[in-house]
Amino acid sequence: MSNASDGSWRSAVIYQVYIRSFADGDGDGAGDITGLRSRLPYLSDLGVDAIWINPWYPSPLADGGYDVADYRDIHPAFGTLDDAKQLIAEAHDLGLRVILDIVPNHTSHQHVWFRQALAAAPGSPERERYVFRDGQGEDGSLPPNDWHAAFGGPAWTRTPDGQWYLHLFAPEQPDLNWDNPEVRAEFESILRFWFDLGVDGFRIDVAHGMVKDPALPDLGLPEFRVLAEEGQDHPHWDRDGVHEIFRSWRAIADSYADRRIFVAEAHVRPGRLADYLRPDELHTAFNFDFLKCPWEADRLREVIDRSMSDLAAVGAPATWVLSNHDETRHVTRFGRAYTGVTAPLRHQCRPTDLALGTRRARAAALVMLALPGGAYIYQGEELGLYEVEDLPEEVLQDPTWERSGHTVRGRDGCRVPLPWSGDTPPFGFGPPGSTPWLPQPEDWKSYTAEANQADPASVLQLYRSALSLRRTHAGLSGEEFRWLDSPQGTLLFERGNGLLCAVNLSHRSVPLPDACSPVLASGPLDEDGLLPSDTTVWLCRD
Repeated sequence: MSNASDGSWRSAVIYQVYIRSFADGDGDGAGDITGLRSRLPYLSDLGVDAIWINPWYPSPLADGGYDVADYRDIHPAFGTLDDAKQLIAEAHDLGLRVILDIVPNHTSHQHVWFRQALAAAPGSPERERYVFRDGQGEDGSLPPNDWHAAFGGPAWTRTPDGQWYLHLFAPEQPDLNWDNPEVRAEFESILRFWFDLGVDGFRIDVAHGMVKDPALPDLGLPEFRVLAEEGQDHPHWDRDGVHEIFRSWRAIADSYADRRIFVAEAHVRPGRLADYLRPDELHTAFNFDFLKCPWEADRLREVIDRSMSDLAAVGAPATWVLSNHDETRHVTRFGRAYTGVTAPLRHQCRPTDLALGTRRARAAALVMLALPGGAYIYQGEELGLYEVEDLPEEVLQDPTWERSGHTVRGRDGCRVPLPWSGDTPPFGFGPPGSTPWLPQPEDWKSYTAEANQADPASVLQLYRSALSLRRTHAGLSGEEFRWLDSPQGTLLFERGNGLLCAVNLSHRSVPLPDACSPVLASGPLDEDGLLPSDTTVWLCRD
């Protein structure tokens, strides 16, 4: 990934670190760089190629760090710039590359630019860095248009002098004006700052949202409906103007001798993701269709086919991901009657069968890691963690909770600090006696890394085995892929060197392919050689 010319980034497995919840080195209840550095050997032993660190910049944490006050420094609760430099060096020594989050759609309301904008007059250069407008109505008391914020409520907040500013997320996250050359130059400088410190790449937050229609037309959609119908032009999502920005960013990345890479968080209309991954733009993008896909054979095959065929047109690899810091953990999701993503209904804590969800999650992991392209592992999925859906209301911090009038609980349930060891909280997340910023379930004593390590059949051991084979088995080294015939409700595909992956998503056991020997299975196979329901197996032709 640090050198695009050798193609290694195309198949990299990247581990997502939500730093506030990963490991607490100083006992203040929040994860930090010291804690992350202490766990780098764990990540190296796991077998991943890189780590992606969620925002670690100075921030009031109105949205978990995605409200950035200073893009060239570290939040004091997480450490210092010197700590960051040491982390990058130590990660590189272990063969781990480092990807950071960059948040270009908006800043924090505490960013110096926005404070200057509020202090300046309407129409001033300071306000031109953001999207300020006069309101509607005789006295300007109505918002400039009908746009809704992604976290609920209107996308506009009025300032004391009567103007309104745009925030497509929380009011503490004012949107930048990407038609302003000063904004573009500032972010190009930010990229160079971190690249010069040795960072290997960036994940681009809200890559689809930076450019707005300057006319700011009404959208005419109800709240929480964020995308227009297929084929419709949208005034603030997935506009063609973003591609000029990304071409300039790609030129910066390519100017380094050891090439740096980008991955886009881009929620786009069907058929448009490939536009972000043209040879002179970004390298990869998250595959949200795969993450949101229900546990159904036909739907899963359709998503895999579409993902690979769409991106092949621009020579880009697909990526595969099952969970992240914004979605319900897939162990919980896969244990429900409907196994896909149903946002924004996350507040509806529907019954889930965790044993079933875990079995399916193990099977899905082997499917993901057998597919050609890159893969993302969200911290804790390798431990089999589930979504914590019974957090007390008084500890909820996701802005969606307040913005929805306490009807949508938000994303805190997938951000609960990791359990590392021991039988009682904080389970090694921080020093004994420390209190994590979100409470951990008591039964996570069975899910700690220590408990997983001691169990040869654990989820952690499954991930380690799969990642080891992914690095060493010749059949997984290239991008060869083809479907083979299989019983209804199952999928069977072949990679290189006769390596096969069979997954049974039906409710009955099915025969395995003839003349094949198991290499790795997500769960026990039947004694008569059948593949049980909700199980995946890697096979080699005899």
